[in-house]
Amino acid sequence: MSITEIAAITERRRRWPTLVLVSFALIGFVLLGALVIQLFQTPPVDDSSLPTARKLEGKIAARRARGLFILIDTASNRLYLRRGDKVLMEAVCSTGSGVQLVSGEKHWTFRTPRGEFRIRSKTRNPWWRKPDWAYLEEGEPVPKNESDRFERGVLGEYALGLGHGYYIHGTLYTRLLGTNVTHGCIRLGRKELAYLARNAPIGTRVYIY
Repeated sequence: MSITEIAAITERRRRWPTLVLVSFALIGFVLLGALVIQLFQTPPVDDSSLPTARKLEGKIAARRARGLFILIDTASNRLYLRRGDKVLMEAVCSTGSGVQLVSGEKHWTFRTPRGEFRIRSKTRNPWWRKPDWAYLEEGEPVPKNESDRFERGVLGEYALGLGHGYYIHGTLYTRLLGTNVTHGCIRLGRKELAYLARNAPIGTRVYIY
């Protein structure tokens, strides 16, 4: 092997670490660029809940064109009685607080349900059957006699049942209207509740969102 060939081999060996370093640097820059693009790219929208929301919006839109319905906005605590596009009544209401209560193995979440409902019942001067959680909140023992649970005047002059224990009813705490403080029911002021009871018959659709 000539001196020239030996020199060429030596030169190639000398350049090899440099080429390796340059190659790794280029790969690093490519990966870093991809990461930066991914970080600044607009993230995809999580639309897992959109079908339900869109379905409800479609039902509301269809109902607006046909007749009477109640619309309840739990974010702004507003209740609307509408006939098509015409607003017959707008009222400040109170809806679920979202608070959770745990006692032993029992668990309650005080949230107003969302979705489509109907007025299933209408009661004048209703009695309130005080549930277990009400006693636990007040630090009182749960009564053994069922008759000891009933209280009158707590729900106002009317209670409009939506099913599953949820009602649109009155309140003794009118100063709290417009806030999320209830255990799931929808509270209204006296005049607004009376108007709703007179003008929304059983079967009226109720949309809560």
